[in-house]
Amino acid sequence: MILPAIGGVCFKELVTNTDSRGFFRELIRATDGFFSEGFGQWSHSLMHEGVIKAWHLHNIQTDWWYVPRGVIRVGLCDLRPDSKDYKKTMDFLMGEDQPPLIVKIPPGVVHGCKTVHSPADLFYITSHTYNPQDELRIPSNDPGIPFDWLGEK
Repeated sequence: MILPAIGGVCFKELVTNTDSRGFFRELIRATDGFFSEGFGQWSHSLMHEGVIKAWHLHNIQTDWWYVPRGVIRVGLCDLRPDSKDYKKTMDFLMGEDQPPLIVKIPPGVVHGCKTVHSPADLFYITSHTYNPQDELRIPSNDPGIPFDWLGEK
């Protein structure tokens, strides 16, 4: 289990039940404590190797990410000025050959990813439907975010 360095970032370790036919893995239940913000939208992003999708920031929306295929490097940085974790970062891998998990990304935590093994599928649930006024994009090389996408994880 990854221990969060940023307040509000949570992980759900997933249980995989396998048999001769394959496997079954439950992802999220409405009754999960870390899913209290609720469902707004479910989306799928397919990414090719080397693609960097960063940075995204929401003031209202919570995201939950799951990667069933490929591997992505996830970068998070707390940009909530009143947070005890302000400017702290997290850097971890999700996807194949990684512990199966869901990550919850709260509002105010800038997030992004880089595909390190492709193709990579990112399935994500958001607490609200798409709202362009709550979708702030920041360049991946922004000097105000202490994270190096070009370095190796």
